[in-house]
Amino acid sequence: MSPRSSLAEAARTRERIVLIAVEEASRVGLEGLTIGSLADLLGMSKAGVIGPFGSRQALQSAALEQAGRIFRAAVIAPLAGLPPGSARLAGLIDAWIDYLAECPFPGGCFVTAVSTELDGRPGPLRDRLRVVITDWRTFLTATIAAAQAETTASHRPATEVATVLLGISMAVNQEVQLLDDHTAAQRGRAAMRAAAGLPPTT
Repeated sequence: MSPRSSLAEAARTRERIVLIAVEEASRVGLEGLTIGSLADLLGMSKAGVIGPFGSRQALQSAALEQAGRIFRAAVIAPLAGLPPGSARLAGLIDAWIDYLAECPFPGGCFVTAVSTELDGRPGPLRDRLRVVITDWRTFLTATIAAAQAETTASHRPATEVATVLLGISMAVNQEVQLLDDHTAAQRGRAAMRAAAGLPPTT
C-alpha cells in the first residue's frame, strides 16, 4: 500500500470511529463513552480505536467537534442563500425544529445532552463546549437582531429572545426524545415564531 493510500485509509478509519463515538455519546454521554464499548461496536481492538487520537479525551473532543459540524450542516448551512432579516430567522427556526424532530443523533440533540452532563465539570471538554455554545448564541442573537431591524415595532432585546428560543428547543428535544411526542415539533415551531415576533405558519 502506498503512503498516500495508507493516509487515506487512516483518515477513513478515524472518521468511522468518530461517527460511531458521536452516536454512542448521544446515548450514554461523553463520560460514558469508553474505548472498550467503541471497540466492540466497531469490531476493532482498543489500541486500534485509541491510536488515531492518542487519548480518550482527544477522542471525546473529536466527537464533540463532529457533533457541532453535523448541527451546523443541518441548521446553519441551509440559510446560506437567505439575506439577513425575518426570512432568514424563519428559515433558521424551521431548520432547527426539523433537526430536533428528525435528529441525526439516536439520543437526541447532542449539544443539549452534553451541556447537562458537563455544565458542572470544569475541564478542556467543558471549555470547548462553552465556545461551541457561545458561537451558536452569538449567531442566533445576530439573526434575531437583523430580523428585528426590519420593523420599528417594539420588541424584546435580541439576547432575551435568544434565551427563550434556546429554552423552547430544550423542551422540544425532551418531548420528542423522552416523551415520544410527535406533536412537539409543531408546538415548538409555533412557540419559537411567536417568541421571535414572526407570523404563524399557515
